[in-house]
Amino acid sequence: MAVAAEALGTLGRRRRVVPLLGPAFVAAIAYVDPGNVAANLTAGARYGFLLVWVLVTANAMAVLVQYQSAKLGLVTGRTLPELIGHRLRRPARLAFWAQAEVVAAATDLAEVIGGAIALRLLFGTPLLVGGVIVGCVSMVLLAVQNRFGQRQFESVVIALLGVITIGFVAGLVVNPPAAGDVVAGLVPRFAGTESLLLATSMLGATVMPHAIYVHSALARDRHGAAALRDGHVHLVRATRWDVLGALGVAGAVNIAMLLLAATSLRGVPGTDTIEGAHAAVVSNLGPTIGLVFAVGLLASGLASTSVGCYAGAAIMQGLIHRQIPLLLRRAITMIPALALLSLGADPTWALVISQVILSFGIPFALAPLLRLTGDRELMGTAVNRRLTGWAMGVVVLLITTLNLTLIALTITGA
Repeated sequence: MAVAAEALGTLGRRRRVVPLLGPAFVAAIAYVDPGNVAANLTAGARYGFLLVWVLVTANAMAVLVQYQSAKLGLVTGRTLPELIGHRLRRPARLAFWAQAEVVAAATDLAEVIGGAIALRLLFGTPLLVGGVIVGCVSMVLLAVQNRFGQRQFESVVIALLGVITIGFVAGLVVNPPAAGDVVAGLVPRFAGTESLLLATSMLGATVMPHAIYVHSALARDRHGAAALRDGHVHLVRATRWDVLGALGVAGAVNIAMLLLAATSLRGVPGTDTIEGAHAAVVSNLGPTIGLVFAVGLLASGLASTSVGCYAGAAIMQGLIHRQIPLLLRRAITMIPALALLSLGADPTWALVISQVILSFGIPFALAPLLRLTGDRELMGTAVNRRLTGWAMGVVVLLITTLNLTLIALTITGA
């Protein structure tokens, strides 16, 4: 009887938690966007398993960071950009907004270009035309959110996450890596300035600034009123599971990308570009895996560009108290990516550089998050414990140090 009662209690808890899941899975799309594909494939093709440790470390950081962002939105009923803007004078607030918008623009650049590459792989569509198509389809996804609400938007995005997962894990099923090589890749080390640049790019693609900003908005918009009215303890617990599940999937996909490149693409000419990697996948693993890979890349571009636009709107609303329609914002933010495509810029390198830009924006999101979640007056009983505060401090320090080291090495040419 006791065992049966315990089982029923566990089932009841699961039934209470499952309907609350979703916001973290939307935020997690930012961690499997085309910028991740470019950075991870390039790292695996050039350096094999050398930088596996970067993805494992970055994903552990992402779990901690995204949970803090969601908790902040639940407990306060306000977004991270709103709380930052409330504490800054107008000049500082405008400057902060400007850097956050640059980060959002870099995000959108990666997503539109990645989707355009996928359409060229699948249908031979010219890159510029593909970029326009990706932008238009993302408008449809945003219209779903406007018309039917956040839950339906979450359902569509989670379905796309499933497609992304299949697209990038399938190749490992056909040709799995050697366990010893994977374990060796967990030892922290670099192999010169270029590997450090790629590591920074991978970090920027994994711990993404706009995902930090938007998760507080997603959690607030889904649960905020209930959290403030009924108490946030149950919702915070559910959010913890939401983040662990979502970031677990995103981390596995990221690592799968690098392992695929390290196992099947190392030493193959041209595999430091997405298109070259796709050609090598088709040659080495067959056209079916190549098709699944391209479909996963397309799903990544479509889902992540919609989430990025949502994040940009939350940033603008919170920091400068201005709001423009999501669809109009979508049309405006497409312009830089389409301009680069029309100029014939190398799309894969543009994706990698966009992730480096994202990495430089991370401390501006992390430092305020650390300060706010450690404020007992603001957070009450949900304030960070000492160990959590120290862990967040280490994350901020590591990321900032890596970025400063990259600048120094780049300037000196070391």
